[in-house]
Amino acid sequence: MKLLLKNAIIIDEKSSFHNKKNDVYIVDGIVRKIKDHLDEDADKIFEANDLHLSSGWFDPSVSFGEPGYEERETLSNGLLTAAKSGFTHIVLNPNTDPVIGSHADVSHLLKSNTENATALHISTVLSKNAEGKEMASLYDMHKAGAVAFGDYKTAITNPNLLRIALDYIQSFKGMIQAYPLDLSLSNNGQMNEGFVSTNLGLKGIPEISETTILARDLQLLKYTQGKLHIPFISSSVSVDLIRVAKKKGLNVSCGVGIPHLTFTDENLTDFNSDFKIIPPIRTTSDRRALREGLLDGTIDMVTSLHQPINPELKNLDFVRSQEGSIGLEAAFGTLQTYFPLEKVISILTRGKSRFGIKNLPLEIGVNSDLTLFNPKGLKKFTKELLHSTSKNCMYIETQVKGTVYGCIRGNRIEFNTL
Repeated sequence: MKLLLKNAIIIDEKSSFHNKKNDVYIVDGIVRKIKDHLDEDADKIFEANDLHLSSGWFDPSVSFGEPGYEERETLSNGLLTAAKSGFTHIVLNPNTDPVIGSHADVSHLLKSNTENATALHISTVLSKNAEGKEMASLYDMHKAGAVAFGDYKTAITNPNLLRIALDYIQSFKGMIQAYPLDLSLSNNGQMNEGFVSTNLGLKGIPEISETTILARDLQLLKYTQGKLHIPFISSSVSVDLIRVAKKKGLNVSCGVGIPHLTFTDENLTDFNSDFKIIPPIRTTSDRRALREGLLDGTIDMVTSLHQPINPELKNLDFVRSQEGSIGLEAAFGTLQTYFPLEKVISILTRGKSRFGIKNLPLEIGVNSDLTLFNPKGLKKFTKELLHSTSKNCMYIETQVKGTVYGCIRGNRIEFNTL
């Protein structure tokens, strides 16, 4: 396969072609030539308005539905959605039925999904059946290709289990994911606890339901000297806890959901259930602290928190509605409304190495792993822009900036219709 990309501005700080406009010639998935003008023989020539290229984007916390909830999203359509949204790598969460919890589970999913433009990476459960009682077969799943281990959106209530796991994974350089949500403190709350929740008459989820368990997990990390990733935080106090832990030299990383960089609990005043997510969207001061933490490197990466929910569980009154919103399709356009382009690309491409994924620069002789986009143009985000099967999306009717043209990973190509 010979592919020629015309007049592309390269945004890649690791590339010697950064901020330059060039033609890029890709043969059998490898970048062969980069020059200001090329007339090479090609099976496909891609030319688009204000075409930009960057290293492929990465989302470390994505949920689909398969196995068990295919009516929400199949792996096939989920990976297609990710590719059309510009992501060449995603980490799949184990909130499936049954949960992803064995060598066979990981092996089957990886071998069945190798031909997509988006590469599938898998985070499995930490405990057997995600029950928090007994450690799962972590090494076997690691050998099958799992990149991390954590009971999705469930804090490990038994601290000794987490301590043992943090010790054990050091034997094969694994990584534990810990979700800071104390269910007894959150107490079936519906949104952030504060002035807005009181006015709306909704039970609140206090920030201590996140920070107390996070502080405990960081203490366990200090004791074991293992490797820990916090998939998402939502409060200013959590940012401070991570910042202090990093200054102490602990091997910890964390992510933040794009919704928590974008919205506040005031967006819930009309009881739109699409804004009901876990962790909850918090206050303006929390949002400011999360943005600052992302910019200064305390927060290592962002996630769209993409979580499809079928309509019979989502389209209910706010209290009964299930938490979750999709976000892959709106991720780039939303971030661009708050951060400059080079910072957006840096945010969307960092974090790969933490999960053992190569972050390939755009250079001659390197395997292609690229996202194609136009950073210009404001538009309203509508349901017509969704590729996901489920449509539970908090970004509908918001303003976004830019257009994603697609992505390339090796010989695997996914372009949106221009």
